[in-house]
Amino acid sequence: MLQLEWPLVLLLLPLPLLAHMLLPPRALAEQVALRVPDAGAFEFGGTAVRTGRPRRWPVWLAALAWGLAVFAASRPQWLGEAVSIPVSGRDLMLAVDLSDSMRTGDFVLEGRQVNRLSATRAVATDFIERRRGDRVGLILFGTRAYLQTPLTFDVDTVRRLLGEAAIGLAGERTAIGDAIGLAVKRLDGAGDSNRVLILMTDGANTAGEVAPIRAAELAAARGLKIYTIGIGADEDIENSWLGLRRSSPSSQPDEATLRAIAAATGGRYFRARDSAELAEIYAELDALEPMPREVERLRPIRPLFAYPLAGALALASLLLAVLSWRRR
Repeated sequence: MLQLEWPLVLLLLPLPLLAHMLLPPRALAEQVALRVPDAGAFEFGGTAVRTGRPRRWPVWLAALAWGLAVFAASRPQWLGEAVSIPVSGRDLMLAVDLSDSMRTGDFVLEGRQVNRLSATRAVATDFIERRRGDRVGLILFGTRAYLQTPLTFDVDTVRRLLGEAAIGLAGERTAIGDAIGLAVKRLDGAGDSNRVLILMTDGANTAGEVAPIRAAELAAARGLKIYTIGIGADEDIENSWLGLRRSSPSSQPDEATLRAIAAATGGRYFRARDSAELAEIYAELDALEPMPREVERLRPIRPLFAYPLAGALALASLLLAVLSWRRR
């Protein structure tokens, strides 16, 4: 069915007629005309000046263009048939570390060496895609924690914004406690739904105003369950002219703190040493947090304002072109 989002805009339809009735008439000098029985004596450039009834089609054309413009401004929409979508009632927030240590290239993804953020992003994108029916949010943290995406059913937007995240965007250090505190604040008013935070980091807490353990205690008091993922291989493998060279990575996750955070909230700690292990972690999280299915019926809405707006612009352009040609 067709519906108007702003139907009161249609009250503007008689505006040109009211303007014509209320505004003062044109000056008398502009309306003076000389009527003669034969216009042959009055010729300018070979064209005779003739009198007669004014053509009405420009007025009707302008009225039609105005009507289409007002109809477009009322935001017509097509309301489709109701469709059923699964809704789990779960609110899921992802907190991703963007500190400088995430540049470490100790992961192999599809046969090529990538840094920790690229591996995290690749696997997390697939995990988010499987969250249809959940409300998903995204927190990016470094020296500070920022809410990149509030809780939403639009998982495509969450995936796109995660793909655009860059190392150093939130600072070079790591504020784990602030990221947890921000998640508690954003999930605190989510109601009785199952609330989960997945925290992914490759280092220790080196910034922020809230200690990680204190933030975890606040999360536990609010009923928020936290799963922590420590990212980073046990050793770096680099190709050099002498062959493969192994070394200790410059940054390792603070496993003791991450385990304590998970334990305080009833969650679990995972260690991801390579991209395959990271993918297994997300598969296990799918099993740990099952998706109870409920049915919600929604009616898709398709905006239609572009069609009458295009018609109004086309008629207005045609009218201006014809009047300009007639004056010439």
